[in-house]
Amino acid sequence: MTNKNIYIPFIILSVFFSAALSALIKLAQQDTNVFTAAFFRFFFGILLLFPFFIKTKLKVLKTPNLKIHILRVIIIYPSMLLFFYAINFVSIEKANSLTFVVPFITTILAIIFLKEKIYIHRIISLILGFIGMLIIIRPGIIEVSLGVYMILISSFLWGIVIIITKKLSKDDSALTILSYQYIFMFLISFVFAIFNWQPPSLESLIYLFLAGLSGTIFHLTSYQAYKLVDVSLVQPYFFLVLVFASIFGYFIFKEIPDIYTWIGTGIIFTGALIISIKEIQINKSIVSKNLNTEL
Repeated sequence: MTNKNIYIPFIILSVFFSAALSALIKLAQQDTNVFTAAFFRFFFGILLLFPFFIKTKLKVLKTPNLKIHILRVIIIYPSMLLFFYAINFVSIEKANSLTFVVPFITTILAIIFLKEKIYIHRIISLILGFIGMLIIIRPGIIEVSLGVYMILISSFLWGIVIIITKKLSKDDSALTILSYQYIFMFLISFVFAIFNWQPPSLESLIYLFLAGLSGTIFHLTSYQAYKLVDVSLVQPYFFLVLVFASIFGYFIFKEIPDIYTWIGTGIIFTGALIISIKEIQINKSIVSKNLNTEL
C-alpha cells in the first residue's frame, strides 16, 4: 500500500473510535460528572503514552511550536467539555451528526484567517451544510435543546483546532502533537476536577479507561491522516461516524435513529463531498501547472 492510500484505514479507525469514545463517556457519566470524567479520560490516556515517553527518552516532546501547542489545548478543553456534557441530553447519533458542520466551519475559518480563495463550490457546499444542519435541529419546529447549542459551539472550537493541527503537522509528528495535548489536558482537567470531584464507580472507571484508549487511537490515527493528505481529502470519511454512532446508540442506549438526522446528514455529506472533489481537482491543476512551468 502506498503512502497516498494509507490515510484511508487511518480515518476509518479514527471515526470508529471517535464514536466509541462518545458512547463510553456517556456510559461513564451515569454516575460521575463531566469534570471527573474528563480528568480520568486523560489520566488513562497519558498512562498509555508513557511507554512512548520512555522509549524515545522524551525526544517526542521536541518541538519549535510550544506556544501553539498551548493555544491549541486552551481551545480543545472547552470544546471537549461541551461535547461530553451535551451527550447527556442528546442521542449519540445526533451528537455526532451535528459535528459534521466542522468541515464547513473549517472552510470558513480558512478563508478568513488563512486567506484561502473563495471558490463557487465552497459557497455551494457551505449552503448545503447550513441547510443540512437546519434539517437536523429543525429550529421553530421542535425545541432546540441546550445540548444542541453546546455541540455547535464545540464544533466551532474544533474547527479552529483542525486548522491549528494542520499547521503543527508540518513540523511535528502525530505522536508529538498528541503528547503535548495529553500532558496539558491532563494538567488542566486535574485542576478543574479537584474543585468538582465526584468519585466514579469501578464500572465507570473501566468505561473511562476504554475511553482513554479509544480517544488515544482516535487522535493518533486522525493526526497521522492530516499529516499524509490535505484536510479536504480526509473530511468525507468522517461521515462514517454516523453509522458507528447509530449502532452504538441503538444497541447500548436503545436510541432509535432519527430519519431527519439521516436526511440532514446526507445533505451535509453531499456538500463536504463537493468540497473534497473540487479541492483535489484544484490541487492537481496547480501541481500540473507547476510541472509545466519547470519543464
